[in-house]
Amino acid sequence: MKEMKTVDAVGQILCHDITQIIKGVTKDAVFRKGHVITEEDIPVLLSVGKDHIYVWENDDTVLHENDAAEILRQLCQNDYMTASEPKEGKIELTATVDGVFQVDESRFDEVNELDDVTIATLPQNMPVRAGQKLAGMRVIPLVIKKDKMEQVKKVAGDKPLLRLRPYQKNLKVGVVTTGTEVFLGRIKDTFTPVIEGKLKLFGLKIDEHRITDDVTEHTRDAIRELVELGMDMIICTGGMSVDPDDRTPAAIRDAGADIITYGAPVLPGAMFLMSYLEYEGRTIPVMGLPGCVMYAARTVFDLILPRVMTGERLTRREIRHFGIGGLCMNCKTCHFPVCGFQH
Repeated sequence: MKEMKTVDAVGQILCHDITQIIKGVTKDAVFRKGHVITEEDIPVLLSVGKDHIYVWENDDTVLHENDAAEILRQLCQNDYMTASEPKEGKIELTATVDGVFQVDESRFDEVNELDDVTIATLPQNMPVRAGQKLAGMRVIPLVIKKDKMEQVKKVAGDKPLLRLRPYQKNLKVGVVTTGTEVFLGRIKDTFTPVIEGKLKLFGLKIDEHRITDDVTEHTRDAIRELVELGMDMIICTGGMSVDPDDRTPAAIRDAGADIITYGAPVLPGAMFLMSYLEYEGRTIPVMGLPGCVMYAARTVFDLILPRVMTGERLTRREIRHFGIGGLCMNCKTCHFPVCGFQH
């Protein structure tokens, strides 16, 4: 690649896209890489501020920005993603299914630490829809040393840096509503409709619903019944605080579930319980939801539900990591689609 005056470049081959930006009208390439410059092109190039341009010259030690972006694409792209054609040195990845987007943070950060390399993605564990952009990548210079891109490959390793976990289909959801006041009809069940609304956003419904009083054994038996009926996920509502008559955590434990955590560093949602129950070769997530899920737009349940739907088995450490960003205020800038806000 060599630099030369635009007025002297007739017959030369462009080695990069030339972008034209007109505010409110366009931001696109007026000439693409590989274009042979003609006399008529000179005024256009000058009008976009290109008094000098870069044209091809043979150099086997460097890669063009588009070719370097292709290497980054290979290091990032995984299943359920499609890639754009290189444009102005950039390649973008788009989701082909609904699911949860994830990044291998340690390797990803090591790659982005390298000079002249940039990869930008959506936030970690972001719920996404098919057709949504996931990542964009490019190198900074128009050409980059081949040795540098070999270093990038070495740092990135053999596995893709990105992952999209698709939602499992046709999940059967069972709900156990606890509370003597609801069981006896003293008050209306206002919790279950909230759960129904959140499930509906993901194409799910409540397949089985049980209402129990505050007797631990009754709630335990309801959970076991839903397990035997083939539920893939069980959600328990009510009885999750530390009051003496709040006994849902004990019922979940007595049903045979392995409690991963009772308590999460998310507000609202600190009294959340996550557990897994093994039954006839199946692993069934059993969740205990605190009362805040009934009235707050965004809670710990909104962080957990998409990941449970992918079949991912969450660990205590992962849930505890929610503390960073776990102040789930009901703002109108949240990127989680389950908040209920229209952006």
